[in-house]
Amino acid sequence: MSTLQNAIGAAIDTFRSLAPLEPQLEHAAELVRDCLKSGNKLLVCGNGGSAADGADFSTEFTCRFVNDRHPFPAINLAASESLVTATGNDYGFDEIFARQVRAYGKKGDVLVAITTSGNSRNIIRAIEEAKNAGMHTIALLGKDGGAARGMAEAELLVAQMTTARVQEAHKFLLHTLCEIVEPDLQAS
Repeated sequence: MSTLQNAIGAAIDTFRSLAPLEPQLEHAAELVRDCLKSGNKLLVCGNGGSAADGADFSTEFTCRFVNDRHPFPAINLAASESLVTATGNDYGFDEIFARQVRAYGKKGDVLVAITTSGNSRNIIRAIEEAKNAGMHTIALLGKDGGAARGMAEAELLVAQMTTARVQEAHKFLLHTLCEIVEPDLQAS
């Protein structure tokens, strides 16, 4: 079997494994919907490919997903290279998102944290800070969930060992989350 055929088969298996996540996905959608409709904001963080997925997800709310509608505040915490590198230099890489959560987050906001391993210390610190601020938390995790497992209110765990498959599933879940929430934002 070719590499492409193997990848397609693995992706299909991964996507099929997501069906049991529907209750958690609905809970995450409720948190996002309530947050944005009440005038609060989303803070989104991830490293590497997860940062890129977070950038796309936050853009879907601030710009639009499918339909033209009012923009909603969603901030990608990995977006500012100067802020991330200054914080990493002055406080350590573990604090690059936590410090921003402290600066921008408030009660009623939602943190969306994405990590394929569940062991990214800077993501764990961001979740801790969000909880300290009274924010709601959503975590997209991979593999066995790592040290972040059980930390967030809504947890979307893609129990696959291949990072590429986890990232593909995270992207799919984030887009599905947008599909669930956007119709209710149209009325806002």
